Amino acid sequence: MHIELPIQEVIPELRQLFRDQDTGVLIAEPGAGKTTVVPLALLEESWVAGRKIIMLEPRRLAARSAASRLAATLGEKAGQTVGYRVRMDTRVSQATRIEVVTEGVLTRMLQQDQGLEDTAMIIFDEFHERHLHGDLGLALALESRAMLRPDLKLLVMSATLDPVPVCALLGEGTKSIHCPGRTFPVETRYVPRPTAMPLEQFTAQTVTKALAEQEGDMLVFLPGAREIHLTERELLNGSLPGHVKVHSLYGSMPVEQQDEAIRPAAEGSRKVVLSTSIAESSLTLAGVKIVVDAGLSRASAFSPRTGMSRLVTLPVSKASADQRRGRAGRIAPGVCYRLWSEEVQGGLPEAARPEITSADLAPLALELAVWGVQSPAELQWLDTPPDAAYGQAQALLRQLGGLDDAGRITPFGRRMNTLGVHPRLASMLLRAAELGLASYASMLAALLQEPAGLRSSGSAGAGTDLRLRVEALLTADSSGMPQAAAAVADGAAVRRMLQESRQLRSALGPAADPVRPDEDSCGLLLSFAYPDRIGQRREDGRYLLSSGRGVRLAATESLSRAAYLVAAEADDQGADARILLAAPLQEQTLLQAGQHLLRDEVQVAWDSNTRSVRAHKRLRIGALVIKESSIAQPPEDQVLEALLSGIRMEGLDCLPWTKTSRQLADRLRFLHLHLPEWPDLIEDDLTEELAEHLTPYLTGMRSAADLKRLSMQDVLLGGLSWTQRQQLDDEAPTHIQVPSGSRIPVDYSRPEDPALAVRLQEMFGQQETPRIAGGRVPLTIHLLSPAQRPVQVTRDLANFWRETYFDVKKDLKGRYPKHYWPDNPLEAVATNRAKPRGK
Repeated sequence: MHIELPIQEVIPELRQLFRDQDTGVLIAEPGAGKTTVVPLALLEESWVAGRKIIMLEPRRLAARSAASRLAATLGEKAGQTVGYRVRMDTRVSQATRIEVVTEGVLTRMLQQDQGLEDTAMIIFDEFHERHLHGDLGLALALESRAMLRPDLKLLVMSATLDPVPVCALLGEGTKSIHCPGRTFPVETRYVPRPTAMPLEQFTAQTVTKALAEQEGDMLVFLPGAREIHLTERELLNGSLPGHVKVHSLYGSMPVEQQDEAIRPAAEGSRKVVLSTSIAESSLTLAGVKIVVDAGLSRASAFSPRTGMSRLVTLPVSKASADQRRGRAGRIAPGVCYRLWSEEVQGGLPEAARPEITSADLAPLALELAVWGVQSPAELQWLDTPPDAAYGQAQALLRQLGGLDDAGRITPFGRRMNTLGVHPRLASMLLRAAELGLASYASMLAALLQEPAGLRSSGSAGAGTDLRLRVEALLTADSSGMPQAAAAVADGAAVRRMLQESRQLRSALGPAADPVRPDEDSCGLLLSFAYPDRIGQRREDGRYLLSSGRGVRLAATESLSRAAYLVAAEADDQGADARILLAAPLQEQTLLQAGQHLLRDEVQVAWDSNTRSVRAHKRLRIGALVIKESSIAQPPEDQVLEALLSGIRMEGLDCLPWTKTSRQLADRLRFLHLHLPEWPDLIEDDLTEELAEHLTPYLTGMRSAADLKRLSMQDVLLGGLSWTQRQQLDDEAPTHIQVPSGSRIPVDYSRPEDPALAVRLQEMFGQQETPRIAGGRVPLTIHLLSPAQRPVQVTRDLANFWRETYFDVKKDLKGRYPKHYWPDNPLEAVATNRAKPRGK
C-alpha cells in the first residue's frame, strides 16, 4: 500500500526553487521522508540534463540503506539507477544516475575532478551531524562552484539544523524550505540510573521491564560496541522471552549483520536492537515503538598540545536526545525511556559540537594541500578549523613528508592522499613499500584502523605489544582464520581487517615483497606513521616521546625494558600518558631508517652546575637526544652568546666588581636616569648596551672563573667617548669639595637620590645645598656628628641653618663639649678637626 509522506507536500516548492536558483536548504523533520523521496523527485528536472545527483550520507550503513530504499521505489536493486559508494563497498553501473556516497568518498570524487562535470547536484543529507568530511565536502563544493561550476546545484538537508547560517554560507538569495515530519506522540519516561549500578546492568533491567510494559520492537542507544556486547550478555543471561531476538548495530560490524539488525522482525517475534548513535538518523527500523536511551555517545577528542586523540564518552545533546526519542514514533505512538533525570536533561547542551572544532585535522590539512589551499581561510566554512589544531596538523604532515616547509603538497604527499587512509598510515605504507615490507605494513595499517582489534576482550594477554597482534593476523590469513584470530578480535573483525589489508596491499602495487619481516619491523614501520611518538626510556622506566610528551608502561609489560619504542596509541591522561599499543625499536634501525627524522645539533650553552660554557654535538629526533659528544673547540660566536647567557642567568654579581667600579656603575645609572640620551649600561639584569660593552673583553673566556680577569671599570669606560667621559666627571663627580677643604665621595647607590655624608662642622659657611648634573639635581646631605653618626638629613641646607641648627647644636654641644659649635654657622670657619686652628 502506498503511503503519502509529508515531504511530498513541499516537492513542488523544492522543484521550483531549483529551477530559479542553484542553492537551497531543506529542513525536514524526522519522518518526513526527505532521504528517500527528494533525489528521485529532482532526477527528471530539465537542469539535470542526464547528469548525476550525488547524495551525501554521513554513515556507511545509512548510505547503503538509503540507496536500497531508493532503488526499491523504482522496483530495482542498488547498482542500477540508484547506486552507492562507501569504503570497501561500491555498487554503481553505467546506468547509475543517483549515487549515495559517504563523506570521504565525496572528497575523493572532488579531488579527482574538481569540476564534477558529470554531476548536476550534490545533496548533503543529515548535515546537522557536522562530521569533518561533511564540512570539508561542502567547502570544496562551494569552491568548485565559485571557480569552475557556477551551475552546480547544492542542497543541504537536515532535521534539526538552524537554516540561517547555512543559507548565508551558500550565498546571497539562498532560501530554505521547512517540512513537518510524520511522527506519532512519544511518551518520555525518565528513569535515572543508580550511581553504583553499571550501565549495562541497568540498561538490561530497563529493557526487560519495557518489553513487559510495552508492545513492538525496541531500539536501545548505547555509547559503543563494548557496552553493546556487555548489555547483550546481561540480556541473554537473564529471562528474555523466547520470541525476543537481540541484535547489535555499530559501524564496524559486518554488513550482513548490520542488514539483519535493521530488517523487520519475523512474524510472531520481537526485536531488540542495541545500537550506537549510528541509528540516530537516516535509518528506518520498522516496528520500533520503544526507545531506551542511555544518553551517552562516544567521540574522538584530539589534543593539539600532545598530538594525541583519545575516545571520550560524553552526554548527548538535547538535539540528539530528541532525535533518538523520535525513533519510537515513526509508525505508531511510542515510549522513550531515558536513563537520566529531568534535572540532568535541563543541563544538556543544545547541540553537539561540530567535529571540525575538536578533531585531528591532519587528514583535512592534507586534503586542502592537495586541493591547492595552504590556509583554511581561503575557503568558506560554517566553522573555521581552529588555528592551533590546524598548525599542529601541518607540522605533522611536514614530519611525514606530505608537505614542504612552505606548506605546499609534495609528490610524496599526493601519493599519500591516494590511499584513502589517515596520513600517518599512508606515509607508513608508502615507506614500507620502498623497503619491501608492503604486505606487513598493510596488515599493520588494517589493525590500527580497527577499534575492535585494539581493545577486544579476546586480546587479553597480548598486552601493549603490537607485534603479537600483527602476528595473529598474519597467522589467521595464512591458515584461513580460526584459533589464531582470538588474539586479535572476533572472526568478523578479523575478516574485515584481512579484507582491508588486501585492499591496501593492492593499492601499493603488484610487486612482491622481497624482504621478510623481523622482530624490529613493526617498530620501524610505526616510526614512519608516528614520528612524534618515538619513545626513549628514561631512568625511572618511563618514556619521553619525540614530541616532548611523557608516557609510561607498567613495569610488568615486556616492552618496559626496551631502550626505544614507538607508541601507536596512548590514553593522553595525566602528566605521563599510559601506553596502550607500542612496538620496540632498535637504535641502529632507527639511525639507519630514520634519516629523514634525524637532526644534527651543536649546542653551546651555559652549564649552571659547572658555571661554565659547555659545548655538545647532539643527534636528535625531536625532543630525544640519540647521541651526544663534547666539542673541544666550539664556534667562538656561540661561546660568546652562551657566556652572555650565563651572565644573565647568574646575575651581574658574577662579574668582578670593586668599590671603584660599583661607584662608576652607579654614576652611569644616575646619568641615564636624569639624561635619557645616556646609554642604559647598568640595570638589575644584563642590558643590551652592557652586553655590547662586555663583548670585546670576553674573548677566550668560558667560565665564571675566567670572568674574574675582567676590569669592570675598563669595561664601563671603554664604551664611552671622550666627550661622554668629560660629561661624566662634570655632571656625576666622584667627590664634592666641602668648605672644610675635604673631598667627600658622592653616594650614587640610589641614582634617583644621590647623597653626600659629611660631618656637620665641615659644612659651616655653606649656605646652599650642593647640586650636580649641571645644577639640576640637589644632593641629599647626611649631616654627621663628630662620631660619624647622622644627626640630620636635608636637601635644603639654608633652611637647616635657619630653622634646625640651633636645636641640633644644643644636643651636640652637650655630647661633644670640646668641639667647636659657633652661634652663627654661616660666618664660622669650617673644619675637619675638633676646632679650627687658633680656636
